[in-house]
Amino acid sequence: METLKRLIWFDGKIMDVNDAKINVLSPTSQFGLNVFEGIRCYWNEEKGQLFAFRLNDHLKRLKRSQRLLCMEDKFTIAELEKAFVDTVRANNYREDIAVRQTLFVDGFGSWSSSAPVNMFISPIPKAKTNAEYNKKGLNCCISSWRRINDNTLSPRIKCGANYINSRMAQTEALRNGYDTAIFLNENGTVSEGPGSCLFMIKDKVLYTPLLTDSVLESITRDTIMIIAEDMGFKMVERSIDRTELYTSDEAFLCGSAMEITPIFSVDKYIISNGSAGNITQKIHKKYLDIVTGNEPKRKGWLAEIYYG
Repeated sequence: METLKRLIWFDGKIMDVNDAKINVLSPTSQFGLNVFEGIRCYWNEEKGQLFAFRLNDHLKRLKRSQRLLCMEDKFTIAELEKAFVDTVRANNYREDIAVRQTLFVDGFGSWSSSAPVNMFISPIPKAKTNAEYNKKGLNCCISSWRRINDNTLSPRIKCGANYINSRMAQTEALRNGYDTAIFLNENGTVSEGPGSCLFMIKDKVLYTPLLTDSVLESITRDTIMIIAEDMGFKMVERSIDRTELYTSDEAFLCGSAMEITPIFSVDKYIISNGSAGNITQKIHKKYLDIVTGNEPKRKGWLAEIYYG
């Protein structure tokens, strides 16, 4: 399936992406009134199966975001899941893909409208995703922009409008010669990256900011915390100062799109000799074993796309 001619789910039907049209005056077009999930699927050649990773958890978070933005509750979890699976099957992908599932407010309303809600589901091969999601490691800067907080526009809501905050940090980083940025929150402690959560490793202990440090309730973050403890590593949630990153043994950003990507430097301070650290590599390998269906203990996190 050609990327520019792939099939998507839109307005209750599976169609060519070029035939999907949204009203330019709709609240989603004018004000970014939408919520979404980026869901990864992994192909296992030996098993002949494509696995969607933590699909139900993603759809539950989608519904929470919809509720917090007071959007019309149009689709059940079962309907969201069926539309997702039908779309991926229609494209017959036999490779790793990323799938964007978006609920948006259509029609001729305003920024305060709650309906009519529509949906699109758009899969794409991982290799075709953004460049920063396909890097071996990242040279980061601390952004001059602060992360949004729960009393402005909550990072708990995974909505299109929130990502303008991430855009400001990312474009600043790229202009200044970095791969990506790391946000500080309103209290001046580390928050997350643009569309990714952060982990720091010191003396074989993993640290990650608290959810109340202006952090998305990330499914990948939760996955890594569980994996790390399964592997015998100590896991600590607490606020992190920027200078702690400068002197960390290892650090990485994570998310559905970028999986686990090592941080090579922060503000030119080299971390782990500018390479992927040993613990980071071990956790990433375990993560890939799980998402590709090669870890029986976590089989419950996977949804099979194709019939046996």
